Amino acid sequence: MNKEIFRQFADIEVKEMSPGFFSKLIHTDNNTINFIDIKAGSDSPIHSHPHHQCAFVLKGQFEMTVGEETQILDTGKFVLIPGNVPHGGKAITDCTLLDVFSPGREDFKY
Repeated sequence: MNKEIFRQFADIEVKEMSPGFFSKLIHTDNNTINFIDIKAGSDSPIHSHPHHQCAFVLKGQFEMTVGEETQILDTGKFVLIPGNVPHGGKAITDCTLLDVFSPGREDFKY
């Protein structure tokens, strides 16, 4: 098996990015892909960054605020966040999200 192309998800180190947010990060030349497990009640304060972000809920419910609008995301709804737009959210239940950032997040490579 070519380990530069085919990899094991179980081999990715889990990083606690902030309290209650546990990430498995995959970096490509153009994107950062973040599989993130979030404990119910954990929140991400309103923030912004220059990266475009797509967030998909794979399990559970997450309340997301983008600009002035707040909606509940579940497995049927996702959000597209342009760069530099203030956003944040809170896990309503234990949940799993998939975030895709473009360009890649150099600050997540530590």
